[in-house]
Amino acid sequence: MYFIDFVSGSFAGCCGVVVGYPLDTVKVRIQTQKQYTGIWQCVTSTFLKEGAHGFFKGMSLPITTMSLTSSVVFGTYRNCLLCLSQVQRANCGPNTKLEIFISGLAAGIAQTSVMAPGDMVKVRLQCQTEARRKGANMHKTRYHGPVHCLLQIIKEEGFQGLYKGALPLMLRDGPSYATYFLTYTTICEWFTESGKKRPDWSVIMLAGGTAGMAGWTVGTPMDVIKARLQMDGVQETKRYKGFFHCVADTLRAEGAGVFFRSLGINCLRAFPTNMVVLSTYEVFTSVLRSAADGTGPFKT
Repeated sequence: MYFIDFVSGSFAGCCGVVVGYPLDTVKVRIQTQKQYTGIWQCVTSTFLKEGAHGFFKGMSLPITTMSLTSSVVFGTYRNCLLCLSQVQRANCGPNTKLEIFISGLAAGIAQTSVMAPGDMVKVRLQCQTEARRKGANMHKTRYHGPVHCLLQIIKEEGFQGLYKGALPLMLRDGPSYATYFLTYTTICEWFTESGKKRPDWSVIMLAGGTAGMAGWTVGTPMDVIKARLQMDGVQETKRYKGFFHCVADTLRAEGAGVFFRSLGINCLRAFPTNMVVLSTYEVFTSVLRSAADGTGPFKT
């Protein structure tokens, strides 16, 4: 089993959260709150009402959970590839595109159980639009921070409340990560010069950003449903009876276009975030493997 990928994936996930969190907040608000009519209107409204802090609400818990989640994703992906190559080929040669797709699918599904509670807290805090500037009444805010939010959800909705939206999360991340890793690998292969074992860093960054956009293009419809189920009953009367009712009601009330309403902001956020995530992952993996082999940094 490869353990290095779990470690480097953890560091990469933390870096990705820091880069992409402000736009993630905008994305969640556009998906769940009708007072926001577009990206720029949401950005300006958030800044004027809540200041820069408004874009980073609830980030402390996602940094922790994404460290673990990203570790599970990259570790599962790499070890699934290893298992498939050993089953299919005795010499463990290059993986096929189908094996890469299946491994990405497994990685996305595997991280759902780890990610769901932290994602629930993140969405609830991001959608809490009350200002918390100096002099503001703290009683106006429903949740006072990530830990308080976590405890309140358990108190009011039970432990199962932490997993509201887990099904669309799984349906989002399984196909999304399958597309993500397949796109990344394919682009790296296209632009790697013959005879080289690894692509240039510029190729890694381009492939990482493009893979992130491709993954979110596939995952955005389920991301909308996930966010709505997570916020259902918090700011108004409970509206949805379950996953299928949420899909049908959203489609009937707002049309098919609503499922891609946040695609632009997702892609805008995905490129720099995943450029950083996959570059960081490759750097740490190279350093750790070189250290383990005793060959020095970046030597192959």
